[in-house]
Amino acid sequence: MSMSKVQVGFVGAGRFANEVHYPSLAEFPDVCLAAICDRNEQALCATADAYSIERRFTDVGSMLDEVDLDAIFVCLPPHHLFDVAAECLKQGLHLFTEKPPGVSAEQTRGLARLAEASGSLTMVGFNRRFMPSLVEARRIVESRGPIRHCAASYYKHYFANVPYYDGPASMLILDGIHAVDTLRWLGGEVSNAVSMTGTWHTGYLNSFRALIRFRNGCTGSLSADWAAGRRLQTVEMHSEGISVFVDIDRAVAVYADDREEPEVVEVTKIAGSNDFRTLYGFRDQDRYFVDCVKNGTLPMTNLTDAVQTMELAELIERGEL
Repeated sequence: MSMSKVQVGFVGAGRFANEVHYPSLAEFPDVCLAAICDRNEQALCATADAYSIERRFTDVGSMLDEVDLDAIFVCLPPHHLFDVAAECLKQGLHLFTEKPPGVSAEQTRGLARLAEASGSLTMVGFNRRFMPSLVEARRIVESRGPIRHCAASYYKHYFANVPYYDGPASMLILDGIHAVDTLRWLGGEVSNAVSMTGTWHTGYLNSFRALIRFRNGCTGSLSADWAAGRRLQTVEMHSEGISVFVDIDRAVAVYADDREEPEVVEVTKIAGSNDFRTLYGFRDQDRYFVDCVKNGTLPMTNLTDAVQTMELAELIERGEL
């Protein structure tokens, strides 16, 4: 697609979108934030004013009918996503949606079918694949050979009476899907998995442990728990004679060739910034999507790929060990 500026519409004017997506898109000289939609008029006007977006709507259908768009960002709670995303895809728009891409693999599969039928390019916001610390850690490990084992932990301190968004899906799909997708990104196509789940101090599943075998022989392990002492998220990668441990908020530690002390590099040094959007890959993720739209290239975290991440999460949910 040849264009001077990509005309982008946006559905959702919530806190997260304002923290990461709007400021990133506004920085790109080849993007025009052409229209915005949100049912909350106060949030709609505040965001539109902040980014000088003139076309403002409280109805998605009206925005799609009245504004000529190339692509659209849909940042809504997952149980509100399907109908809006489906309408955008039926109109042939290229679609970026936040994670998770629906509340089930079947919803994600349905959206993927619509995208294929319309020829729309799609992308799901699995930003871990764009985090400078994880990208660099993977490069270091794979310089020794294929990853033979990977691990992801996802711990939070959350004891509310109901899961996120009042519980339209499990905590693993609503939140821990980041860790699940990270393992798929590192390990490849899934062969099988076994898991254990638990309910700790709440009335809903909030603990997930899994062992995964990938088709290429790599193994993976997941530990996700929302009854932990604090927020802590780590990733491990292992290859021949090398092991890399990543605390995504702090540092990358590289152990190699039986040396006793690791080489430790802070994530801010790897990213060249302490900006949240850069450290967590949000800016690079949005830049990548825009480039894919301009070049007509299918993003790696497209909806068809995301189906496999959702299927793995649902397999882990079943707790079959």
